[in-house]
Order: sequence, then C-alpha cells, then structure tokens
Amino acid sequence: MEKKMYIIGGVLLAIVLIVAVVMMYNPDSVPSEVQLTDVDNGNEIELRKGQSLVITLEANPTTGYTWDVVESPDGHVLRQLGEIDFKQDSELIGAGSVQTIRFDVVGAGRTALKMVYHRPWETDVAPEGFFYIHVVAC
Repeated sequence: MEKKMYIIGGVLLAIVLIVAVVMMYNPDSVPSEVQLTDVDNGNEIELRKGQSLVITLEANPTTGYTWDVVESPDGHVLRQLGEIDFKQDSELIGAGSVQTIRFDVVGAGRTALKMVYHRPWETDVAPEGFFYIHVVAC
C-alpha cells in the first residue's frame, strides 16, 4: 500500500511539473508590457495588440536636452499614452535622469518611431542622439 502511495504521489508531481513547464514556455503567453532602452535602437520590435510599449532613455533635461518624437508612429498601430515622463537620478543640479514614453498597441500593422535628443530651441544644430525603431504588430 505504501509503495502505491509513492507511485501516485510521483505521478501527481510529474503532472504538476509538466503543466508548469508548458505554461512557462507557451508561445501564446506574452508580457503585457515590453520595455526598450538605448540598446534597442535601430531594431525591429514585434508586438501584439493589447501590449504596452515602454521606452526609457537616459537624458539630462537640466542642461536643456530632452527626447522628442519627430516621426510619430501610425496611430492605428501605436497610440502614445500621455506625455514623456521625467525621473531625475538625484536632486543635484545637472544630475542625469531618464525619460520614459509609453504607447499602447491598438492594431495590427507596421510603423516606425523616431526620437531625437536635442535642445528644442536650437533649430540650426544637429541633434545629440537618435532613437529609431520599426514596430510590427499583430
């Protein structure tokens, strides 16, 4: 009788482990939020309708430099949520920060997003940096 209990317990444990592995590696399970940084610059990103795209880039707005969207994505694919957020690393003057911009994937399609790092009032000066991605949404 005791041997039967060990066998049943082992079978149940195996089933639980199989279910856990299948759930972890299910290709249909996608994160609700995809986060990008400067290392993703120039990449093509695959997203699904209903996901959120969050881009976080280093910046220093205390020196006047900020990230701005200069090539907006197709609004039928990506919709920007609010304004670009700032989070300063410290209270010191000149301290760096990060800027975060959020989008919702609202439909299927292909689009691009281009941002520049610049001082907005310096219209005759080349931007200090670029961030560009291609988005494929299904």
